Amino acid sequence: MPPTSPVFEPVIDQHDTWLAVNPVQGCPKRCRYCYLEDLGLTAVKPTVLATPEETVAQLLAHRYYHPGLVLALYTCTDALATPVTRAHLTELLDLLAASTVRNPVCIITKCAIPDDVVECIARNRAAGLPILVYLSYSGLGPDIERGIDHTALRANFPRLHAAGIPVIHYWRPALPQNSTPEAIEHVMDLATRYATCTVAVGTKVKPTALEQITALWPALADPALDPRTADSVWPRPTWDWLHALPDRYAGHPFFQTNSCALAHVLGRGDRAGVWNTPTCLVSNRCPAGQRDRCLHSVPHREPVKNTEVEQHLAKIGLPGLPFTLHAGSRTLHLGRPVPLRDRHNLAQVLALTVRAPQDPQERYWAGRTAGARPLIIDPRP
Repeated sequence: MPPTSPVFEPVIDQHDTWLAVNPVQGCPKRCRYCYLEDLGLTAVKPTVLATPEETVAQLLAHRYYHPGLVLALYTCTDALATPVTRAHLTELLDLLAASTVRNPVCIITKCAIPDDVVECIARNRAAGLPILVYLSYSGLGPDIERGIDHTALRANFPRLHAAGIPVIHYWRPALPQNSTPEAIEHVMDLATRYATCTVAVGTKVKPTALEQITALWPALADPALDPRTADSVWPRPTWDWLHALPDRYAGHPFFQTNSCALAHVLGRGDRAGVWNTPTCLVSNRCPAGQRDRCLHSVPHREPVKNTEVEQHLAKIGLPGLPFTLHAGSRTLHLGRPVPLRDRHNLAQVLALTVRAPQDPQERYWAGRTAGARPLIIDPRP
């Protein structure tokens, strides 16, 4: 059950592939799978927790901030959902572009993007702020994505493409309801025309949301399964479709790791420990140019030193934490449980794989970078 009053996330927070910037939280939409539901942050008026000016100041002063990190704006709302959030977004983009910040900036939406916001994004990209738009489009209907105008969502693809704004197609969640080839290809026939790539991440089930997800996908209530420990959960038909793509999609990049999609779009080598793993070689449909970029950068990266780890642990508030660094494999083993957000920040800033004992109080999914694996669910007879 959702709480009686909203539970707000930190304004600045570290997720597994980006630094989340959440000065406005709460969404008027009512998507039934939304990870905000158990926080009481769906079907509500958005709450402004920090002005755009305060947001920039908090970002630059935060222990997690690093100029190499990707920023994801408004992950605890949809910034395009209301006039208030849209005005906050455009002012924040203008302030970021006018500041020293040159981190890549991601905006994720299912809502219509009006002309003034398109113009704001284009203006600030021209000023040197790298802005990407994730269009979250999975083929689910209004019975599940309640309050979403899917016609307007589809119209975003050609409009952003025509404006020269990079689009990443966010294909999530994967549920039985959108797992038929017909449903998948209705989505892909549009997305592959206009998006730079597709990120396909299945369904994420955080530890506190099992009841919410099983209402949509009853098979996950099987006591022999624990979808909360998986990196992602997939219907078998969707998983099989993704691994046997129809020929007409062969030239479109598909990534199961968001970090790799970002590396591709930003022209970077992998920093998340994915390169040359089974995920890289089998699951990701990565362009030859990106594979070549990783081949010529990842193995030649300077080794991380113990002193660098010590300095960053102190910066994020963990001075003296015992650790073992395996420089050759770029793997860091921490000596006690720490929150996933701290592990993710260490991993992203230092380009390490970070392992630590599991914190039993953790509220978030572990993610593939923390060692979790996909869970594939066969259809019921």
